[in-house]
Amino acid sequence: MASFEGTFTGASGLRIAIVVARFNDLVTGKLLSGCLDCLTRHGIDTGATSSQLDIAWVPGSFEIPLVAQRLAASGRYQVVITLGAVIRGDTPHFDVVVAEVSKGVAAVSRATGVPVIFGVLTTDTLQQALERAGIKSNLGWNYGLQALEMGSLMTELPG
Repeated sequence: MASFEGTFTGASGLRIAIVVARFNDLVTGKLLSGCLDCLTRHGIDTGATSSQLDIAWVPGSFEIPLVAQRLAASGRYQVVITLGAVIRGDTPHFDVVVAEVSKGVAAVSRATGVPVIFGVLTTDTLQQALERAGIKSNLGWNYGLQALEMGSLMTELPG
């Protein structure tokens, strides 16, 4: 019986793309900061001249899947991380955006074979989003860890 697991320490050679939504940038900027901190502490070069990391900014979470698709299909990245924040309002817009972005991100991963980390917060209030982006804990850090683990795991799996 084979058992496969990703690691956090053997992933420093990964090439990673991050897609970040500008909408709700108070939240997404904090998620990005936590994610970059995690990646840096695990050996990924996150500097301005890095050859390991690229960041693509999109207008909002709805646009994340299209750009994630392009990056994943390029063959240049072993993992794509998506960061966004969709906060419930008084209209059904929230439900539409959340459904499409989640389905879109999952479809990208399945279609390309590249792990795409779903880092899109879906909350009822701005306060809840801020709590998840740094006030209580920063889920950006967790998304970074997930990327390292999945990138490492994919190299271990049989082809």
